[in-house]
Amino acid sequence: MSFAFGIGIGTQNNQGEWLEVFYQQPIMTPGRELIDVVKTALDYKGGNQAIHATAEQLTQFANALRQTDATDQASLAEKAARSKRPVVVTVLETDDTASSTPEVYLKLHLISHRQAKPHGLKLDGIFGLLPNLAWTNEGAIDLNELSERQLKARLDGRSLEVKSVDKFPQMTDYVVPKGVRIADTARVRLGAYVGEGTTVMHEGFINFNAGTEGTSMIEGRISAGVMVGKGSDLGGGCSTMGTLSGGGNMVIAVGENCLIGANAGIGIPLGDRCKVEAGLYITAGTKVALLDDNNELVEIIKARDLANKPDLLFRRNSQTGAVECKTNKSAIELNEELHANN
Repeated sequence: MSFAFGIGIGTQNNQGEWLEVFYQQPIMTPGRELIDVVKTALDYKGGNQAIHATAEQLTQFANALRQTDATDQASLAEKAARSKRPVVVTVLETDDTASSTPEVYLKLHLISHRQAKPHGLKLDGIFGLLPNLAWTNEGAIDLNELSERQLKARLDGRSLEVKSVDKFPQMTDYVVPKGVRIADTARVRLGAYVGEGTTVMHEGFINFNAGTEGTSMIEGRISAGVMVGKGSDLGGGCSTMGTLSGGGNMVIAVGENCLIGANAGIGIPLGDRCKVEAGLYITAGTKVALLDDNNELVEIIKARDLANKPDLLFRRNSQTGAVECKTNKSAIELNEELHANN
């Protein structure tokens, strides 16, 4: 059984290099019959391949798919055969490191289609396969070709609007998941996993390979690799520390029913039902005063020792400036649990 499959409508530059690909109906773990049809109709030899398909090949492919009752993919292949843009059929036999732009786009689509979760796919090395592009009202344009396209638009009496210059497009140009609200679509990248029930407000941001389980309010930043549990609220301007830069190797996550206050931030994974006071940024090395039920000091520890622990309240002492932590359990019990894990 293969790992993934997709029929994509893409964009190429003047040298025939792939810039981006749109997969309307990507499939995770396609059936053996579908892959056998790809082998017969498109001369697929196995492995991970991005096959540039002609209109004639796509028509034959569609007919063969109908014979296996793969009607949705057959219909898509028929439509693709009439495409004015290049078409690619991408087959991933295994989840190996991608070797082409169409392969990367298929993986990003699988995440945004909620068929795979962040950290569920091998995404190392993708930056070298994603060209930096001008994302315009006329689609993706190679930066080396942008000036001529701008001139041509003006000569034709049109305006070419450059919305962004980036390696990643906005998710909603490719996928709009069911049951979400996104106030500013430019702030959610393709490859984000946006769970049903999530609201992303204007200042909210979700990077690729990151996202929410659902029913979350996002007014802050979800960095690459970070997953936010159901019922959690990220306040305006808050931040979660990713692992792409800074040398960190701790996977940051936010548990269920957590609250990260406005302009706060975390560099440790939070357990369920945790709160971080507005304006407080906690990194793994932050010294934290652990308090008991009577607000008496039990011990000073590093924040990393509280990673993934539930029911914590992080705050800053307004008189001394010390970072403090209280828990719904007694701090003594939590302290014993920490030492038991040493």
